[in-house]
Amino acid sequence: MAPFLAQLPPDKHPMKMSLLKLLVMWRRFRRASPRHLENHLRIFNQVESLMQRANPFASWSERANWLIDVAEWLRHEPRIPRYTSRLDEHAWQRVKHQRTRFLLDWLDEHRDVRRVVQATLQKTLREAAGPELFCATGLPREPAFFNELGERIVKAFLSGAPSQTDLSMLFTAMFPEPADADWLLGLDHKTLQRIWKLCADDGIAHNYRQQIDEALTYLASTIIAVGISPDFRQRLEPRMPLQATPFMALRRELEKYLLASPDDETALRSVRMLIAVCQAQTDRIYSHLDEYGVSVGLVYRVERMRAQLARMTRLVDLRSMPASVQATAQVQALLIDLIDAHHHRSSVKGLISRSFSLLARKMVERNADHGEQFAARDRTEYGAMLRSAWRGGAVVSVAVLAKGALASGGARFFEGVLASLNYAACFGAIAATGGALAARQPALTAPALASRMQSLDTIEGLRGLMSEVAALARAQAAAVFGNLLAVIPVMLLISSTLRLLSGAPLLPPEKAHAGMATLSVLGPTPLFAALTGVLLWLSGLAAGFTDNWFALRKMREGLGHHRRLVHILGATRAQRWAKWIERHIAGIAGNVSLALLLGMTPVLARFFGMPFDIRHITLAAGELTVVAGSLGVDVFKSRDFWLAIAGVGFSGVLNVGVALACALMLALRARDVPGRTRRLVFRSVVRRMVAAPRVFLFPEKRGATITAFPAPPGAVPRSQAKRAKSGERKLG
Repeated sequence: MAPFLAQLPPDKHPMKMSLLKLLVMWRRFRRASPRHLENHLRIFNQVESLMQRANPFASWSERANWLIDVAEWLRHEPRIPRYTSRLDEHAWQRVKHQRTRFLLDWLDEHRDVRRVVQATLQKTLREAAGPELFCATGLPREPAFFNELGERIVKAFLSGAPSQTDLSMLFTAMFPEPADADWLLGLDHKTLQRIWKLCADDGIAHNYRQQIDEALTYLASTIIAVGISPDFRQRLEPRMPLQATPFMALRRELEKYLLASPDDETALRSVRMLIAVCQAQTDRIYSHLDEYGVSVGLVYRVERMRAQLARMTRLVDLRSMPASVQATAQVQALLIDLIDAHHHRSSVKGLISRSFSLLARKMVERNADHGEQFAARDRTEYGAMLRSAWRGGAVVSVAVLAKGALASGGARFFEGVLASLNYAACFGAIAATGGALAARQPALTAPALASRMQSLDTIEGLRGLMSEVAALARAQAAAVFGNLLAVIPVMLLISSTLRLLSGAPLLPPEKAHAGMATLSVLGPTPLFAALTGVLLWLSGLAAGFTDNWFALRKMREGLGHHRRLVHILGATRAQRWAKWIERHIAGIAGNVSLALLLGMTPVLARFFGMPFDIRHITLAAGELTVVAGSLGVDVFKSRDFWLAIAGVGFSGVLNVGVALACALMLALRARDVPGRTRRLVFRSVVRRMVAAPRVFLFPEKRGATITAFPAPPGAVPRSQAKRAKSGERKLG
């Protein structure tokens, strides 16, 4: 009603005054209503009962529980549904502010109770130990990442034992919700002054000033311990003596500042300047990690240092303020910062996200560098990928035969070990011959695709991205086609040759029919194929992680200058060998990890009673070819055979699709690609695939362009631009 009256035009002034009078009369009537009087009386009784419990001679735990009950009453929402449904967030904040002012007014009216409450509050604050609140609340406590992770997980289920006179635990118990920071932020200056006069005096202010000094000393000591550590100093350029580092200078200047008078502006400026310099040093550490490799432990320590430096800045600002101002704005800002930091620190997900985000981005970037080669932009590159995949399919044929020979039905563990060795030898031979295996590329090509999504401001940028998507998809299709064109005829040739030499099929009819049934699309094959796609993605992660580890540990320099290697190979060969390992370490790690995943995952799954088998399109096509060669021409009349062919086709789609989706999701999150950009690209790809699916499977004619996608807002299509230019020429 009031906002409506404020919008009335000036010529309706008499009407406006009449309506305002009616509104005032209505509010007075509501306040005098029995329901309003009942609510007021109930709140009055609650405040009286709560304040009568104050006792300065009670134990610490009793006084602490009383303070927690007072804070709970201020934030307690009504349980009546029709009241809670009417109150939005802002309205409920106003209700809590009204309760705070009502409590203070009630104490002003009851002087005897106020003196008891004031004595209880001040005695509690005098006895409380504050340095823990200022230097530890909301900050990482443990020196290592996994220690901090374990502590947060334990605290999520089990709260720690309450400590006597611990102001930090009392503070977190009084403000258990993140919304309490907004409530505290909304308190006006006058209300804050009244709360300060009720809770503190000059002695308490002086006591907490000393505790802030202790907190600053502790924070500076922990920052110096990390800042002068070898892991930190060796990543800073230029190198400098230990005493010349800004962290040691921060300790000296902080000691001068704490011993100086509060009016010494020179000491205050020096401390603030050195805190800023130390923060700049952490930025340089991030730049070094971004270039030479990421360590999760070092990222955690740097994040911990940055949080401690920010807390030091807040405490220095509070300490440097005059006493009259210190009691209001700066104290309010510090308490809000403590509440936000406490609730932010308690998040296990936030800790993992902050610590692993830089590692994920570095792994994505390194995979993107390796994935640039898996693209078929023209017929030449398409043919090269096809030939490479043909060589890979020929090698897989031998692995399929070896897999059947090694499946002897012995101990499951040794069967998995032999299968892993078989896969490792197969992938090593593929890499040595320059071959390619289908569905291995998505884990590498998806990061390369995500890197293109950061420049889509123009229609040309989107057109370039669509061309890249089509080129990567054609490379995937060429890998699948090349593997199938090799594994099917080679397996037919091998099975036919063995059948002529031995006079018997490679598989007996019972095993052949059973193998064909396991590949059916109506069975668990689609699920197994999707899980195999996840394993292919995990192998790509292992490759990126190993490449990052190799760069972080500076293994190329270490191997190139290793004394024994230099003695055996010579200095030149040792350097050449170290560079070769640096170029191929990601591929080696990816092949070994994929071999272990494909060989040992079915064994572990069966150990826990979950049936699982590998469904890779190339391996499944080779197994189905052996079945067809063993059963003869009559197999084409079998319904199960065609269901198995459909299962092989679904395996290829799910292998590539799941691996690409997992890798692309990680790449998009690591590069912080906006959701709007993701949706735009997805719609463009779907529209292009529906309009011209051939573009994503086979090479285009030279000079063809991608045009079937929606233009970004404000972009001018090329056809309109050409017509406009031709019109300008005619007008000219």
